[in-house]
Amino acid sequence: MSSSSISERMDRLPITRPHRIAVFALAFAYFFEFADLNTFAFAAPGVMKAWHIAVSSVAFITSASFGGMFIGAVCAGWLADAIGRKRALVLTILCYATFSLLNAASWSVLSLAAFRFLTGVGLSGMTVTANTYVSEFFPAKVRGKYMGRIMTVGLVGIPATAWFARTFVPMASWGWRAVFVWGSLGLIALAFVARMKESPRWLLRRNREAQALRIVEELEALAAARPAPASDVAPHVHREPIDYGRRVPLGRLFEPTERKRTFVLLLVWIFQTLGFYGFVAWVPTLLVKHGFSVVHSLTYASLIAVCNPLGAILASYLVERFERRWFITVDGILIAIFGLAFGLSFQPQAILVFGALVMLSIQAMAVALYTYTPEMFPTDVRSTGMGLTYGVGRLANVVGPFVVSALFDTYGYGSVFVYIAVCWLAVSAVVSVFGTSTTGRSLEALH
Repeated sequence: MSSSSISERMDRLPITRPHRIAVFALAFAYFFEFADLNTFAFAAPGVMKAWHIAVSSVAFITSASFGGMFIGAVCAGWLADAIGRKRALVLTILCYATFSLLNAASWSVLSLAAFRFLTGVGLSGMTVTANTYVSEFFPAKVRGKYMGRIMTVGLVGIPATAWFARTFVPMASWGWRAVFVWGSLGLIALAFVARMKESPRWLLRRNREAQALRIVEELEALAAARPAPASDVAPHVHREPIDYGRRVPLGRLFEPTERKRTFVLLLVWIFQTLGFYGFVAWVPTLLVKHGFSVVHSLTYASLIAVCNPLGAILASYLVERFERRWFITVDGILIAIFGLAFGLSFQPQAILVFGALVMLSIQAMAVALYTYTPEMFPTDVRSTGMGLTYGVGRLANVVGPFVVSALFDTYGYGSVFVYIAVCWLAVSAVVSVFGTSTTGRSLEALH
């Protein structure tokens, strides 16, 4: 059984019960992954007040988290290519949820930074593995659509966490600790992930052809009562010989066939991460430093956060209608414009309107990039490539908080949003000039 035959059969399938189980499991996992990813952003004002720490200490803790995300993304990417998408997903969820709970027991800046580092390992590892799974398990024509739907549910975790923090952080000096306990509830997702199927594409590459075939035949049997949709996916052309069971070194990503795409995505994820977290992780703290109270700052951030899932809903309808390369290009320009407008706004109404537009555009971009990145790599290094590029972006943000802190201290509030706009314009420039068109194409036809 060839890789192309398995892939063609998977791309012709309608959405079946195992697909829906995967949507539910990953949406639940993403809900608490996104919640946990943002817990410190919403807890930071409370931590600053309780421990009487400066913005530079917040920057240190945030940087530690992103150092962990780099390690987690790279290691989980390799791990998922070595032991399978499903098992890697279980391990990464267990990691982020367990260490999130330990965040609540922190007693100093150093201990909180250490626990945020370890939480970050699991957070980025889960993202890399889940994105790879969606790209491989769902039919070519709808993988972006279902990535958007999964993220729509997952992103509800951000406003839910914002409002949870809005309730508990001002309540008492210990309120910020409750936010981290909330983030640890991702452990519940493991019960649903256990019911997911392994990726047949991965199984085939690991020389487990019989198991891959059984899963595909089960999917086809479930779909038998429903007419399969007419496939307008391009015929699969596998351009490389399949080396079954080969353990692929990281250097494979820098061979001539993959080098350009690897460098393009490294640049995209570096600038995306700096721009994304320059806004999302700092808005509550910057508003406090700009003169708003902790309560008002968290209220504005909570209202803006409501737009997170709306951006993913928007993307789920658009990401398959337009070529992803140009969707990413235009969206990056819009984020830059809206971000600058936010930085120049001083009235509550304007802050809320432009903050909402930034959040809508940012999360639409996240859906597009989460779909686009694993499409750019062949199956044997798909998770490793996703992990390296996503992870290096997280590593770059180790310095991001210090850049924001230095700009704010030296040039003021507005300079931070100029910096954020430049980052997003860089994403647009790189993808428009050097990107590859992927929408609606089979994974095998791309490599």
